[in-house]
Amino acid sequence: MELKAIKVEIPEGCNIILGQTHFIKTAEDLYEILATHIPHAKFAIAFTEASGPCLIRSEGNDEELRQICIKNLQNIGAGHVFCILMKGAFPISVLNAIKMCQEVCNIYCATANPLEVIVAETELGRGILGVIDGFSPKGVEKEEDRQHRKEFLRKINYKL
Repeated sequence: MELKAIKVEIPEGCNIILGQTHFIKTAEDLYEILATHIPHAKFAIAFTEASGPCLIRSEGNDEELRQICIKNLQNIGAGHVFCILMKGAFPISVLNAIKMCQEVCNIYCATANPLEVIVAETELGRGILGVIDGFSPKGVEKEEDRQHRKEFLRKINYKL
């Protein structure tokens, strides 16, 4: 078995949701969730099959994001993985709906941070072991940091 760290492309101003799923209708079901929860946003979805023709299926309302989703999944190379890129919306707006999608098994991350995917490769194929999401902690929150956090949440209208 070989372990690899795969860098994932996240365009400026975008968020990514990476997860595991298991059925051919995933791309269309996730498209419907995104279109109904964040209709104002630009987004794309790609999904890798793990049997039959083993194709990367994709949908979206933004061609550039769709191509980057496909490229990310080609680089990861694992079956039954989905990649969502969104611009103009945050994952918090869709995450619970995505988790409730019948064929979604697992969410690895939802982030705008630099991202690496840890992949194991065997004779059978590749699988995701986990992700490196952003950077290691640099300290503990102080009162000034706490105040900044609260102000930020109000600035983006997530708190009153």
